[in-house]
Amino acid sequence: MCGIVGYIGKENALPILINGLKKLEYRGYDSAGVCVMHKNNFSLVKEKGKIENLEQTLLHSNILGNVGIAHTRWATHGEPSQLNAHPHLDCKGRLAIVHNGIVENYSALKELLQKEGHIIISQTDSEIIAHLIEKFYLPTGALAEANDGDMEIATIKALKLIEGAYALAIIDKNTNNILVAKKSSPLVIGVGDEETFLASDASAIVAYTKKVIYLDDNEIASLTQNGYSIKNINGELIDKKIIEIAMTVDQIEKGGFRHFMLKEIFQQPEAIENTLRGRLALGTVKLNLQFDVSLIKRIIIIACGTSWHSGLIGKYIIEKFSGIPVEVDYASEFRYRNPIVRQDDLVIAISQSGETADTLAALKEAKLRGAKTLGIINVVGSTISREVDSGIYLHAGPEIGVASTKAFTCQITALLLLSLYLQQIKKPIDNTILVELKNIPEKIKEVLAQSDEIKKIAEIFKDSKNFLYLGRNLNFPVALEGALKLKEISYIHAEGYPAAEMKHGPIALIDEHMPVVFIAPQDEIYNKILSNMEEIKARGGNIIAIINKRDTKIEKLAKYIIKVPESINELSPLINIIPLQLLAYYIADLKGLSVDKPRNLAKSVTVE
Repeated sequence: MCGIVGYIGKENALPILINGLKKLEYRGYDSAGVCVMHKNNFSLVKEKGKIENLEQTLLHSNILGNVGIAHTRWATHGEPSQLNAHPHLDCKGRLAIVHNGIVENYSALKELLQKEGHIIISQTDSEIIAHLIEKFYLPTGALAEANDGDMEIATIKALKLIEGAYALAIIDKNTNNILVAKKSSPLVIGVGDEETFLASDASAIVAYTKKVIYLDDNEIASLTQNGYSIKNINGELIDKKIIEIAMTVDQIEKGGFRHFMLKEIFQQPEAIENTLRGRLALGTVKLNLQFDVSLIKRIIIIACGTSWHSGLIGKYIIEKFSGIPVEVDYASEFRYRNPIVRQDDLVIAISQSGETADTLAALKEAKLRGAKTLGIINVVGSTISREVDSGIYLHAGPEIGVASTKAFTCQITALLLLSLYLQQIKKPIDNTILVELKNIPEKIKEVLAQSDEIKKIAEIFKDSKNFLYLGRNLNFPVALEGALKLKEISYIHAEGYPAAEMKHGPIALIDEHMPVVFIAPQDEIYNKILSNMEEIKARGGNIIAIINKRDTKIEKLAKYIIKVPESINELSPLINIIPLQLLAYYIADLKGLSVDKPRNLAKSVTVE
């Protein structure tokens, strides 16, 4: 996820672009840049780091111009650096582009362009878009009679070759307009008085205009000082309705949600789609791993907190699909126990930030002992992503709320992809699971639609002092994660257990004041869960049950029920965690607590 903003009008563009970037910094903050056009010349400035670094560089500049585009980056290809920051130029320096999204066929397009003589200087997938447009955009002059001399036509031709997602803005030294296009990434046009704006999010432009147009997929628009024209990908003019924005700037940044955490919970269908994008094709899984996975005899997963819980789920699914034994270690304990690590071991480091100190230290220990290493990371260019032999990026976008939600489900998704990738070395993947995996985002949306009902349960239990979470098999780690979410943001003591272990101690805590949350899908040990519920009910415990939609037995045992869609057992954690995230969120919010920034916690734990 990145943020783009653009302006064309009668005012100096630079202050408007910088203010817009500040509103979009939640979408990316590893580098930023601006390109302003004045008298057919570009002023291009880019910096690594947060927008304040770019602003400091621009402090004593005298950049003028009433046309410009700007970008704040969340890296997907290439580490955060000044070179990889946007905007990017074509070979001749005639076109400048900013891009939010991902070009899945980037490698093939890059190879094609380089064979044709294009000089590509960054590591990004985005830069190739500028060169691809250049390929179809012949210079003015003797060849201007050809249709290929039209930037709009050239852009349409280029976009038809791109696989993936894009929100794109282009400026050309020889035209006085901004060309924008959208597919699977957000883009909004702002309509002002003798000025036109564009942005990834209305928050960047609402201070200047309340009139906006939301572009739909496969639409392309030409923006001028006096307005806009919008076409489809085939070049046919279309009419779009102007919408009047009523929300405040703060509300828009959060997408109308009360907190970033709630927004990120609701972003999970899209985030999982982004993790899957480009990695499923023709009944196979595509991962670009830099070592021979057929030589791996054992896997060790190292992680902390929420990532450790996803690692536990990874153990179940990797062993199920690949037959390779898996161990899961707390990264903070791994290097202090003289671990036995061999050269045919694969050590997987899982970290949302890629900077977790304990995980990084454990990773370095594993490398010293000769293991192959793989990272499952959300932040491109992070320390762990640079240390590992190979990696799987989540592409979940920035996670602002301290309590991880969408990174957790994307980690599970990445581990599912890895487990199937390892399986296909030995035997074909059952297409049923691939189809079901693609359907998971829609099933999560079904759960999210029940948020009001979950909030009602939260109102009943918000003053509880303790919670117990119980699950079995793959859903035992889900119970751990559900308990952790509640502890992190509501400050209520909560513990997760395998349901069968409840009899070995925790059952002593059960009374009418103890809420007990069961994760109870109709799997092969469903009847065991029923027995555990009977034991809780007999002792007066308050049962909250996460069950499948067609389940009728548990309705007789549990007073409070949340129904979720059925799925293949190995995918059920992706669905079952959603109501637990919502339950924790609503309890914390009803208690009036700081949901996005809970006390004593940090988003990235960079000390031991």
